[in-house]
This record gives sequence, C-alpha cells and structure tokens, in this order.
Amino acid sequence: MPSLRGHHLVCLHFYRGEGYDRSFIENLNSVIKMAELGEITVAEGADDVCACCPYLRNRKCMYTEDAEEEIKKMDKVALELLGTEVGEKVKWNQLRKTLPEMFSKWAALYCSDCHWREACLKSPFYKDLIREALC
Repeated sequence: MPSLRGHHLVCLHFYRGEGYDRSFIENLNSVIKMAELGEITVAEGADDVCACCPYLRNRKCMYTEDAEEEIKKMDKVALELLGTEVGEKVKWNQLRKTLPEMFSKWAALYCSDCHWREACLKSPFYKDLIREALC
C-alpha cells in the first residue's frame, strides 16, 4: 500500500509520464499503479513519491530554500480540501471523484505558479477541471 502526502493526492491525478529522471519516473509509475489498485495511506512529510526525488535530503525537500515549509502548507490545504487526514486510508478513485468539488480553490492557490503546470496541461482531466475552475 503506497503512502502519499497531501499535494500528491491531488496532483498525481494529472501525471503524464514526466519527471526528474528515469529512476524518479519508474518509481512514480509503480506508486501510481499500486495506488490505483488499492488503498493509499495519507502520509505526513516525505512519501513514496519523494523516495526517488533527487531533491530529497534527510527526508526534507531541498528543491529551494523554503521548499519544505511551502510543501507542508500545500499538503495541509490539500488534506483540508479533500476532507482527509494524515494516517487515513483512502482510495484513488474516491479521491478522483472529490477533485472536481475542490479543484477551483486548489487551482487558484497553486496551479498558476507551479513548475509542473506544463506537464499537467497535457492531462485531459486537468484541462477539464481547469476549464471549469475558470468559468
């Protein structure tokens, strides 16, 4: 059973096979496959996706100087919007059904400045949600 942190519970629904390097992408493909087949444990902090991230140092994100604190805040908002909490077991399909209800708030807070935005724009599901969020 994979563990995923808050923002990954939202953003991975738009994943289209891109990432930092081959190891990261292979791990991400495996994590998503497991998530789709069963339950996910909601994690606090670094999760199964982060495990192969080249920016992870001592279980903290070092992408930028403030990345760890920013990501923790983003995780907290994601959990609030999804109506879940750390330690809870959730299903991928149930999360996916929740996204349309909360996505306009999420997009307004995080999508416009996200460095992964171009990758998400390749996802038909993301395009549908962002279109609805803008209306």
